[in-house]
Amino acid sequence: MASIFSKIISGEIPCYKVAETEDFLAFLDINPNAKGHTLCIPKKEGDKIFDLEDELYLGLMKFSKEVAIAIEKVVPCKRVGMTVIGLEVPHAHVHLIPLNTMEDARFLQKTQLSKDEFQEVAAAINTAM
Repeated sequence: MASIFSKIISGEIPCYKVAETEDFLAFLDINPNAKGHTLCIPKKEGDKIFDLEDELYLGLMKFSKEVAIAIEKVVPCKRVGMTVIGLEVPHAHVHLIPLNTMEDARFLQKTQLSKDEFQEVAAAINTAM
C-alpha cells in the first residue's frame, strides 16, 4: 500500500513544495516543530533510510544539504538541524528543522502556520535554492 508520501509524490495529496528533482522531493511539514520545518524524501518508496541503496541514500543527503542551506537563507535561525526518525510514515525521510534552541528539535512543541504562511515559506525556500 502506498504511503502518504507516495500520494504526495503522485499529486494525489497536495503539499507545500520547496524543491524537486527527478529523484527527490522536499516539502514543508504540515505539523512543524518550527517555521520552515521541511521533509526531504526519495521518490522511490523505501521504508527505512538505511535500507536505501547507497547511491539513493547519498543523493538524499546531498539534496537535503542543498535544501537546508536554502532554509538558513530565509528562515531566521541559529542552524538547521537534521533528524531521521522514520516511525510516523513508512517511507524514508529526513526532517530539516530550523533551530534556535535544543527544544526546537523535540517533537513535542509544534508551530501553527496559516495557509498563506506555509505558501510564503515554501516559495522563499524554493527561490533560495
